[in-house]
Amino acid sequence: MKGVKKTNAARILDGLGISYTLENYPVDPDDLSAVHVAEQIGKPAQQIFKTLVCRGDKTGILMACIPGDGELDLKAAASLSGNKRVELVHLKEVQALTGYIRGGCSPLGAKKDYPVFIDESARRWDEIAISAGVRGEQIFLTPTDLETATKGIFGKITR
Repeated sequence: MKGVKKTNAARILDGLGISYTLENYPVDPDDLSAVHVAEQIGKPAQQIFKTLVCRGDKTGILMACIPGDGELDLKAAASLSGNKRVELVHLKEVQALTGYIRGGCSPLGAKKDYPVFIDESARRWDEIAISAGVRGEQIFLTPTDLETATKGIFGKITR
């Protein structure tokens, strides 16, 4: 893949020897939703996992990977992560905390190794997609490989 600029997320997977595929899609700056991404690449929204950046009252920053059409259950995320309360961080904080912009936030390769919590529905798929760390590119990999690469924890964190 000469000439292709790899993202931090892809380089991390390469370093771990984890197999993945990349899929590019046209970006619509007016619709950065995971549901729209799923439409663009012809996959069900439940297979495209969006990464939400949250703050726990005890543990601090964490990331939640949930299906593209799902809604994060804040109480479930708090329980799974060892917090009493979890809230989404303000959008204006995401880039400073992770190095990623909205629509391109990956659970891999953030500025710090934040804890990652993955909705258990990911296990229903042979492969899922996560952001490659830039708008317009998704990484497809197995849920187990995502768990390995992020040291993620599976649990029911969607409503």
